Formats: sequence, C-alpha cells, structure tokens
Amino acid sequence: MFYELFVGLRYTRSRRRAQGRNRLVSFISLVSILGIALGVMTLIIVLSVMNGFQEELRDRTLGVASHIEVESVEGNSRVLNWQQVIEDASQHPEVTAAAPYVNEQGMLMHGEAVRGVQVRGILPGPEGAVAKFGEHMKAGALDNLQPGKFGIILGRDLARALDARPGSKLTLIAPQGMVTPAAVMPRVRQFEVVGIFDAGVIQYDSALALIHLADAQVLYRMGDAVSGVRLRIKNIFSAPSVSRELAEIISVPDLALRDWTHIYANFFRAIALEKTMMTLFLFLIVGVAAFNVVASLTMTVQEKAADIAILRTLGASPLSIMTIFIIQGSIIGVVGLTAGLASGLAIALNLDAVIPALERILGTTLWDKNIYFIPDLPSKVLASDVTTILTVSFLLTLIAAIYPSWRASCVKPAEALRYE
Repeated sequence: MFYELFVGLRYTRSRRRAQGRNRLVSFISLVSILGIALGVMTLIIVLSVMNGFQEELRDRTLGVASHIEVESVEGNSRVLNWQQVIEDASQHPEVTAAAPYVNEQGMLMHGEAVRGVQVRGILPGPEGAVAKFGEHMKAGALDNLQPGKFGIILGRDLARALDARPGSKLTLIAPQGMVTPAAVMPRVRQFEVVGIFDAGVIQYDSALALIHLADAQVLYRMGDAVSGVRLRIKNIFSAPSVSRELAEIISVPDLALRDWTHIYANFFRAIALEKTMMTLFLFLIVGVAAFNVVASLTMTVQEKAADIAILRTLGASPLSIMTIFIIQGSIIGVVGLTAGLASGLAIALNLDAVIPALERILGTTLWDKNIYFIPDLPSKVLASDVTTILTVSFLLTLIAAIYPSWRASCVKPAEALRYE
C-alpha cells in the first residue's frame, strides 16, 4: 500500500476526541458530506421526475399523434393517390400501420356556445391502429363513425366547453364558402355526438373533433383526395431514418415526409432546455458543498502542520504531501456521493409511495391527479444521468481539494517545528 493512501485514510478516520479547532474541522467536514449528499440526492430525484414527465408527455402525445406524416409538398395541396402511398409505405419493415386523414379547420356551435376546432376526417379501423384514440374513449367508440351518418367525436374539454354529450346535435361550419347569386355562404352541416375521448393532451382534448373520412371529403369538397397519410412505426426513435428511407420507397411524386421530431421539435426542445438549465442550477448545490471541502482541508492542514513537517524531514516529497490531502478530500466526496446516490435512488424509485406518505404527514395534497391527469408522479432513473451526476460531483470535490493540498505541500518543516 502506498503510504500516502495509508496516511490519508488515517487522517480521515481519526477517532480522537474533537475539541476546539478539531471539533470545528469535524463539523465542517460533516457539513461538506451532508451538502454533497443532499445535492446528489436532489439532482437524481429532480432529473428522474423530469425524465418521467418527458416520457409521459411523449407517450401521451404520440399515442394520439402520428409518428410520421406524408403530405403534399405544398401544404395546402391534397394527396390524390393515397392508396398507393399506403401500399408503398407498408413495404417498410418498421411501418406497422397507415391511415389516411383529412385535416381542416371548422367552427362548432351548440346552443349559444361556439368554438373553433381542428376537424380530422378518419377511417376508424386504420386510425385505431395508428393512434390510440380507442384506449382514451370515455364514451362511445371510434366505430360509431359511419359514412353518411355525420357523427362526430369530441375531446373531453371541447365537449365540456360546448356543453355537449353523446346524442347532442352540433352545427359544424366549414370556412370554405359556397358562391351563390346572393352572396358567399359558408357550408353548414349538422353532426351528432357519438363519442368523447380524453387523451390527456390539452391541444387534442380542447380543440380536436373527429369525423368519418367520407363525411369530411363531402363537407370540404375534396372528392377522393385526402390531406395526407399518417404512419405508425415500431421504434419511435428511428423515425428520422425511417422517413428518409420511405422517401425513396414511396413512388407517388411531390410528397413530403415529416416525423414527430420535426412536428413537435419546439415542444421537446423546450423540455430538453429546461432539463439542462435545471441540472446546471442544481449542480450549484453540489458546488457549494464541494467547496466546503476547501475550508475543511485548509483547517486540517493547519492542524497537521507538525505532522507534515515530520513527514518532510523523513523524506516525503511535496507531491506525496499533496496526495495525502487530496485522498482525504476524495474520501469526503466519495462518502457524500455514496449517501446521496443511495438516498436519491431510494426516493426516485419509490415516489409512488413517498408522495402519499408525505401527504399524510403534512396533511395536504402534493399531487392531484385530477389536475395533472396522471395517477402518480412519474419518475424514470437513467443510468446516463446518474453517471454524469456522480462524475461531475466527484470532479468538483477533487478541484476543491487541490488548493489546500497544494498549501500543505508548501509547508516548511523548520518553521512548522519551531515551537513544537
């Protein structure tokens, strides 16, 4: 064993009764350990919760949205040969489902309530394979949409705003008008509510209305054309590469493919930026705790000045003296990191039990599923996050230990032993 390691360990685990300055050094060391442990624990918990939220939002959003959309190069143009698009796309091994859709704007009226909505014309069977609307139906079913029946399915918040329920008669006004000798008249059609869904995504629950594809083509005078084709793939993270491959497979010209990483780029970029900034701020906690090591080791160096002088007279080099105190600082960091890792993982992996326990102790509600529409606070521990936290925290501790260790290496034996 290197004697530097032996001496460093001996200084760290010294059990002498702490008095005066010794007691203060011990207290500062304890504060350093607790601070590092608290910072690491907080980082693990917060990042795990943010990962859980990100995954929950992604799953909810992509559960009712498409992984890839095939549209005309010109946004307002229509796709005529959409059956060929589906046939070509289905040849790719990653594509599991495809469904045509009509995407238009409209205005819904029920009594005195009026709401602008996004109208999506769908085929219930293929759409049920592409999106998970069937799993989110609170009333009715997708199969209730029948061609020529002019049925409509509303998001939960939209139905509440219109005071509509299954069986209610709504008026849908299309923005494209009909030219008559008297004036340009909007196209109006009465629809019957045949279902209500609750996807847990505000943009769909509050503004999306589903009707049958054939009814949408009639209302918006699209003939046999559609707005595009929605695709579902096996691995959502391979969507960009699959899009590029599909662009070479699909034989219909003048089409553009957009995957979910482009459609929701700003949304998920904002989440990633928030996670990054939160991580940087929380690392300040670890930084403050790590630099308490500076005070702890500086006072230890002053206390051990005579020991350092004796080691120097016995032939210890300045580098060896520096190594002894770096080891001592590293041990403080390792103990803090271990405590923070254990407590952080214990809490992050058991938030479903920790939150109810805190609610009982505090007598208040910390997580209301009626507000967030998620039964439990989501949490996902990523090995990459834990590795980054431990690595950066340990490096901060090492950096903090360098200066007092260097001061120890500069102790002059004659001056240190003058009054001993």
